[in-house]
Amino acid sequence: MTVLAHAFTVACVIAGAFFFLAGTVGLLRFPDTLTRLHALTKADNLGVGLVALGVLPQMDRPVDGLKLVLVWLLVLLASAVVSQLLARAIHARGAADA
Repeated sequence: MTVLAHAFTVACVIAGAFFFLAGTVGLLRFPDTLTRLHALTKADNLGVGLVALGVLPQMDRPVDGLKLVLVWLLVLLASAVVSQLLARAIHARGAADA
């Protein structure tokens, strides 16, 4: 691997960690459940994407990179579905201020 590939990996993983941290801060600081959920899902999806993008150049075989991209897409899909279900349940209960 070249120094440029390692530098790209480090930059993307650090940026992904920053977005994970920002999502966690949003989870702790926002006033109601729906805004907390929104901040967490958006920031974590971007964080996972950046970490996956950063690790891609470190893969030895293309099939390993494809597996990583598929895992990332699965995380995106699962996050969207779970956040939608949670938001509907919160809205149905009328407990958005909890």
